[in-house]
Amino acid sequence: MDTLVIIPTYNERENIETLIGKIRAEPVETHVLVVDDRSPDETGRIVSELSAKDPRTQLLSTERRLGYGRSVLAGFKYALDKGYRQVVTMDADFSHDPKYLGDIVGALDAGADLVVGSRYTSGISVVNWPLRRLLLSVFANRYVRVITGLPVSDCTSGYRGIKREVLGSLDLEGIHSNGYSFISEVNFRAFRKGFKLVEVPIIFVERRKGGSKMSFAVMLEAALMPWRLRLGF
Repeated sequence: MDTLVIIPTYNERENIETLIGKIRAEPVETHVLVVDDRSPDETGRIVSELSAKDPRTQLLSTERRLGYGRSVLAGFKYALDKGYRQVVTMDADFSHDPKYLGDIVGALDAGADLVVGSRYTSGISVVNWPLRRLLLSVFANRYVRVITGLPVSDCTSGYRGIKREVLGSLDLEGIHSNGYSFISEVNFRAFRKGFKLVEVPIIFVERRKGGSKMSFAVMLEAALMPWRLRLGF
């Protein structure tokens, strides 16, 4: 199997089984790796039971709480170790609809090195967000683009496809961020190495169940990280 879908989870028992079922219903052939970050709600147990029935789904449980970025990095290392040609990262809360998997994988097959599932290629494609959060996201993306020079309209989308060559070229241990600014950092490092970044449009829908993982510490890191990238430290 060429493609690994990496899904970092923390307390997603209400969503994960249904999400994996929807991924399986898509015509794109993939394996799924759930990187569970010590969820107290037994998300990991549910995935383990799914894995016992279908080996195309695998569970990677962290030994301690890692956070979003480190969980995705663990998935990257797993993909490199197992020889996958490319990965797709997505959230477990249905904000990233599996119906776009074909578009993302298709863009990789067509020559892109890193594909962003973008909310902002054709205006604003976000559903059920309060105005405050929408304005924060629009401002944050403009802020990251201006400081870093990233050639994409959505610098912070976690719905992405990345080829093995990109992952292998990055110093994964040298990635600084751990919150959602991790997304911008990986994009920036790939861009600076000359890889081709492409966007495909998606419609982002606010999570159905469970709670947001956003915190003040995550927002502070997101504000500082573009400057660290631009200044090279």
